[in-house]
Amino acid sequence: MSAIGVLGAGTWGVALARMLTNCGHAVTVWSRNAAELQNMETTRRHKNLPDTVIPEATAFTTNMETACRDKEIVLFAVPSKGVRMTARAAAPYITEEQILVDVAKGLEPDTLLTMSQVIRAELETAGKPGLRIVALSGPTHAEEVALDLPTTIISACDDPAAAETVQDVFMNSCMRVYTNRDVEGVELCGAVKNIIALAAGISAGLGFGDNAKAALITRGMTEIKRLGLAMGCCEDTFAGLAGIGDLIVTATSRHSRNNRCGFLIGQGMKPADAVEQIGMVVEGINALPAALQLAEKYGVEMPIVQAVDRVVNHGADPRAEVDALMARDKKAE
Repeated sequence: MSAIGVLGAGTWGVALARMLTNCGHAVTVWSRNAAELQNMETTRRHKNLPDTVIPEATAFTTNMETACRDKEIVLFAVPSKGVRMTARAAAPYITEEQILVDVAKGLEPDTLLTMSQVIRAELETAGKPGLRIVALSGPTHAEEVALDLPTTIISACDDPAAAETVQDVFMNSCMRVYTNRDVEGVELCGAVKNIIALAAGISAGLGFGDNAKAALITRGMTEIKRLGLAMGCCEDTFAGLAGIGDLIVTATSRHSRNNRCGFLIGQGMKPADAVEQIGMVVEGINALPAALQLAEKYGVEMPIVQAVDRVVNHGADPRAEVDALMARDKKAE
């Protein structure tokens, strides 16, 4: 069994920590929030996973060294905006023998780096190049993983041995893990699908039906794939679990923060108020700046992503944006 440090005590980090503990691994969860950890340690509950019991064997710490040192796997499970800062804090305690796993989904504005690339950049700056970093991504709501409901996920790394090690550690009767070498494609899908999920939520909030949702999912994946291919990603990735699989679950599920946030916006709520009501990070909004920068860099047309940006960041009327999308020039699929 493996010793695993989980950096981040949100729903996804805790759901995975619970699963890994129940599989016999020695798991330590880290967070800067001492009160949050104390509450979980005492109640064995997470406030956003009320039906889930955290195993007694799951340990908690606010000490980064304790979370990282002597661990075979260090799992980054903080929101995308916190990945760079967390990697910088963890760097002194990371060794070349470890496998680093990222489950955050996002793109960093300006640098246009994926989250595994952000981690690698920070570790290289700290004088630790060449470390093995795996992106773990797919259609995986924490709320379902925390209840042992059947789930599939992708372990993506350009080092097949590292991807397979993570596959072995995370795979069990409730989670099936596939490997993939297209790390950038997997991570791009994980970030941009959140924007399309916002669009699907906005559509539902406006009162539109399943036809519109299906169109947004399908044409949204076309936009993601168009960008990914321009970046050199593998075409098969977009038809797999990390691509269309993750987009379907995020654009349709009641568990999806992005979908729910979009719904509130479609009903007329201001984006900032919608995010506040959701009460957790809405990664689709965070991903917008970098997605638009990438589209411009590679000369790729992304009308749905651009429409979401106009609604979220520039006060555009959602219904008018739908009308504009429907009135675009005729094309062949």
